[in-house]
Amino acid sequence: MGQTAAAELVGERVRLEPLEQRHHDGLCEAVRDGKLWELAVTLVPHPDDVRAFIAEAALAREQGVQIPYATVDAATGRVIGSTRLMVINTANRRLEIGWTFLAGAWQRTGANTEAKLLMLTHAFEAMGMNRVELLTDVRNSASRAAISRIGATHEGVLRHHMVMRDGWIRDTAVYSITRPEWPAVKQNLRARLAAAAARG
Repeated sequence: MGQTAAAELVGERVRLEPLEQRHHDGLCEAVRDGKLWELAVTLVPHPDDVRAFIAEAALAREQGVQIPYATVDAATGRVIGSTRLMVINTANRRLEIGWTFLAGAWQRTGANTEAKLLMLTHAFEAMGMNRVELLTDVRNSASRAAISRIGATHEGVLRHHMVMRDGWIRDTAVYSITRPEWPAVKQNLRARLAAAAARG
C-alpha cells in the first residue's frame, strides 16, 4: 500500500509509461492534434510549455504526490496524450486521477476507457486506495459524460474552486469511486472495452 513508484501500466490498446522528457516531441504532436491548449475548460499545456510541464511532473513524482504518465498507443508506440495519479494521500488512502488529455484523433476510441481501467486497477489493487476522485470543470460536458460512463458517482460542485488561464473562476464537479464500488466499476469498464473491440 502507498506505493508511488512509477510502474508502467500495460493494456491491449494503450500503455501508460512514466512521463519523461523522451516523450516531449510525441506529447507536443498529441496536443497539436485538436489544439487542445485552446480548450477553455481544460488545462492542457501549449506545445511551447510541454518541456516545463514534464519537468514539473517529474518533480511531483519525486516528491511522492503524483504519478504522471505518457499515454502511448500500444500498437504503434505513438504518444497520444498524458494522464496522472495525483493528490496522493497515503495516510487516508485516497488520490485523484487528473491532468488527462488525448489527441483529437484518439478521443472516443476506447483509449481513455482502458487508461482509466489501468489506473483504477493500480490505485485500488496495487496502492490500496479506498477512494479515487475525478474532478472537472462543470462546463466540460464531454468530460462529465465520460466520467459518468466510467461509473463514478457525482458528489457535488466545488464553487469558485479554481482560476483558469483566461481568468475564469471555475466551478468544479466532483466525482468519486470508492473501494466497495470498485468491483462493479471494473466489470463495467471491461464490458465497455469488450463491446468496443467487438465493433472493431
